[in-house]
Amino acid sequence: MENLETQTNHNRMEEESDREVSNEEDFAELVESSFHSIQEGEVVTGTVVQITPEFVMVDVGSKAEGQIPLDECLDEGGRLSMKVGDPIQVFLEDTDESSGQVKISKTKADKIRIWEQIAETCESRKTITGKVINRVKGGLQVDIGVPAFLPGSQVELRSVRNFDKYIGQSFEFVILKCNRRRGNIVLSRKPLLESVRDRKKNEIMAAMQGDGVLTGKVKNITDYGAFVDLGGIDGLLHITDMSWGRINHPTDVLKVGENIRVKVLKFDQDKGRVSLGLKQIEPDPWENADEKYPVDSRCVGKVMSITDYGAFVELQTGVEGLVHISEMSWSKKPRHPSKIVQVGDEVEVVVLSVDKEQKRISLGMKQLMPNPWDVIAERYPVGTKIEGKIRNVTDFGIFVGIDEGIDGLVHISDISWTQRIRHPSELYKKGQTVQAVVLNIDKENERFSLGIKQMFDDPWETIPDRYSPGTKVQGKVTSVTDFGVFLEIEQGIEGMIHVSELSKERVNSPHDFTKEGEQLSAVVLKVNKKDKKIALSVKSLEKAGDYDQVKGYLNSQEVVASNLGDLLKENLGTSLGKD
Repeated sequence: MENLETQTNHNRMEEESDREVSNEEDFAELVESSFHSIQEGEVVTGTVVQITPEFVMVDVGSKAEGQIPLDECLDEGGRLSMKVGDPIQVFLEDTDESSGQVKISKTKADKIRIWEQIAETCESRKTITGKVINRVKGGLQVDIGVPAFLPGSQVELRSVRNFDKYIGQSFEFVILKCNRRRGNIVLSRKPLLESVRDRKKNEIMAAMQGDGVLTGKVKNITDYGAFVDLGGIDGLLHITDMSWGRINHPTDVLKVGENIRVKVLKFDQDKGRVSLGLKQIEPDPWENADEKYPVDSRCVGKVMSITDYGAFVELQTGVEGLVHISEMSWSKKPRHPSKIVQVGDEVEVVVLSVDKEQKRISLGMKQLMPNPWDVIAERYPVGTKIEGKIRNVTDFGIFVGIDEGIDGLVHISDISWTQRIRHPSELYKKGQTVQAVVLNIDKENERFSLGIKQMFDDPWETIPDRYSPGTKVQGKVTSVTDFGVFLEIEQGIEGMIHVSELSKERVNSPHDFTKEGEQLSAVVLKVNKKDKKIALSVKSLEKAGDYDQVKGYLNSQEVVASNLGDLLKENLGTSLGKD
């Protein structure tokens, strides 16, 4: 029994020994076959088995590991992109069967894999992502794993002038041409942009069927508006459509890169032009302006701008009213509205009228105070004598201060009954105190008329009685004209001697007969009280027999005629005899 048991154990040990030898031989054959199955010039998948400071060791099924320079395994940030145990694709460059050493390359494997993807993408008409890295002749260079060319005509739907702005940006492309042997790849963005444009057109049309509101990003800002990217189509948002209120520049409302909601106002499909509105998102504040700002209501607003004729006051965003310069004060008459209000001032106003259709509101400030013209007529009835200081002197008269802000005008014709005044400054100056009489008060036109001469009796009321026709007068020559001579017969009262009334003899020119400042006698021919005119005659004085005076006057003129005196005497005598 023991021998049988021993023999059985021995046989079992031999079988196990044979099995182990068989396993070792099978393993060796497997390794050998694996080594011989690796082909040079192919991309194979290996496993990272070790990472050193300089290399990444990869097991590709050979007797020895291949090694890849560490820098080939770093990502764009310089970080190692793998760890031990990770699978990795490498290109098998060379093998040595005797030593089992292999030469591998990750970079070449990546390029081969990229080219395969490019070829597949080109055939399937799919898109590929790339980054613009440089500007080259005729277009741009794009990195899609390998260098590719993007022609300038394929960058945008429209021609591009500035290619530099695309450098560093990543986009989706379609591959127009691919030649691996020549390493030539041509890209385009146009088909993708056209697709986006067509899709966006449909979206815009759909939006216009509804409320027309879309979301876009502010792409560019100009002085006249902003261009908004609607996602493939740019729309123009004009400055007038940005706000119902007043804005000086689009940057007051928008900034580049900002996402905003806009409303499509107009869409030209043929030209691809879109007009947008921002203020149209909100209701027009003028729709209920007449209800919100009824006539005679009081409001508080902000002065937004000032012109020569008034100030614009904002009552709310988008609603402004005009305070005309004539509606700013009852009393003050400013040359410019800036004398009363400034931009930015908050002012209280009264609504005078509302035109919702024309979007105009007339406002007033003086209506907040009592109108002094309502009581001025009661305080100063016509005929009242007043005293005040001259506030201004003009060509047509002087303005005299009556009450605060109310001036009365003394017209130049109401300064004197008798004096001929060329300019009021001949008699008066600013700041001088004068007395006058109230002549008229025009409340509607806010005019207060005064007279100085009315403080005295009109001398012309008695002139006809004091200077009846035939009355002999004497005075100073005040003016000599071509048609006659003016003679002052009393203070401020002048008569006129026509050239035909200077002498019985022919007088060619009054300047030959007399001159200003000389004394002269004459006879009153006629008095016109209404026109304040007195007609005088020297010739009639001659006929009346005042020979000595005429003779003396003519001698003083050094008349060249030796017998003129005798002739005049003879004529006078004859005339008197006839009379």
